[in-house]
Amino acid sequence: MVEKIKGALRLAAVDPAAARLGLSPGMTLADARARTPDLRTVADDPEADATLLRRVLKDFGRFTPLIALDPPHGLMLDITGCAHLFGDEAGLIRSAQRRATGGGLSLRWALADTPQSARALARFGPGGLFAGPETRTAVRRLSVAALELAEPDERALRRAGLKRLSDLDDRPRAPMAARFGTDFPARLARVLGDEDVRITPHRPVPACVVDRILVEPIVTQDDVERVFQDLLADAVDQLDQRGQGGRAFEVFFYRLDGHVRRVSIRTGQPSRDPAALQRLFRERLGALAHPLDPGFGFDQMRLAVPWTEPIAPTQDSMEGERPGTEHVSHLIDRLAARLGPDAVLCFQPFGSHMPERASRLLPSGMAEPEAEWPDPDPDDPPLRPLQMFDPPQPVETLAEVPDGSPLRFRWRRVLHQVVRSEGPERIAGEWWRAPDQRTRDYYRVEDSEGRRFWLFRQGLYDQSPEPRWFIHGLFA
Repeated sequence: MVEKIKGALRLAAVDPAAARLGLSPGMTLADARARTPDLRTVADDPEADATLLRRVLKDFGRFTPLIALDPPHGLMLDITGCAHLFGDEAGLIRSAQRRATGGGLSLRWALADTPQSARALARFGPGGLFAGPETRTAVRRLSVAALELAEPDERALRRAGLKRLSDLDDRPRAPMAARFGTDFPARLARVLGDEDVRITPHRPVPACVVDRILVEPIVTQDDVERVFQDLLADAVDQLDQRGQGGRAFEVFFYRLDGHVRRVSIRTGQPSRDPAALQRLFRERLGALAHPLDPGFGFDQMRLAVPWTEPIAPTQDSMEGERPGTEHVSHLIDRLAARLGPDAVLCFQPFGSHMPERASRLLPSGMAEPEAEWPDPDPDDPPLRPLQMFDPPQPVETLAEVPDGSPLRFRWRRVLHQVVRSEGPERIAGEWWRAPDQRTRDYYRVEDSEGRRFWLFRQGLYDQSPEPRWFIHGLFA
């Protein structure tokens, strides 16, 4: 692979045959051709490499949800608590090797106690499986190149006779920090395994994860639903022990050819009801724009619950039914699963005294189930209309006094005579959002034909030369 660096063509990568001939990355193309005249070259394509690595990342997510990119050409997997799914750590490594070989990739791997130790052993050492004290012993044998320092710093270490990590480990860290920077001791400690810095996975770690590795690949929807039911039973048991319910459930389908498909369902309230979740899953599968394609079969399925909330036990009634509005929330969840998460919207209160911002529409799966609306007195008239205009519509008014309620107003070329009015309700502007926003005086008015309107005057006469009137809503 050839790339252009500062106007010169250099080798970016070589295959094993070229390496055996003495070629190495960084060598100029002219020097390489002088050694091997029949050298075959291909233009380097870093974007294609990155795309392939991301595909491998998604496929290798079957081994653990804690997986991250390790540039330039590696992956970092935290397999804590996952090895038993493959028998043991050696079984997991063999499975990873089979996946890589089946995809036409060569694999260099190392398993160690910390991410930096594993990276050093894989890139600069023999690789293999290490645990406990033997990890540190193996890392100490590595060259100082395993620290991946800048070239001048590495050259300085070698000139000083410090060629292996054991030479650095046996010396005080303070003089080295003064010479190579304050982060040098921390870098050395992480590679030696003295300091453990966890990886940052490419996706947040779900609160609950359940896996099934299938002996025989499955292709039919009935088999998929049965495996999902099995996964759901384990996930619900974990959520029940924690006193939590799920608001979002994600199902990952790992295909034999490496393709990974994710299907998500959301609920309006925390749930751990297997029957309701099974119905939502069936509805979601039937409403997919691109139906689930098993190809040669799914050999692994995973159920993740990335969003959980506390859920209190519910006492059943004497008839065996649960009180409340569960049937309404189940209907909303089914509609959202069938029509899409953004097709069903819910009103939610918002912390603002401005009428147009006091509520907002959110997808049903994102709404807060505990949101509380103000509880008005049922004997009082409604303070806000059900129908509101956005933006408010201007009207022409005539008032008896400048700061009083309107006597009549013209809206949409129709003159309305006011017979009753109530107000004003004064609402100041949100100065922290719009410093020039004017104060509003709201009036509830009724015309001679019994129609009721919600009007406001924007601005005060002693603050604004020409206050304007608007109609903001209609009462039912």
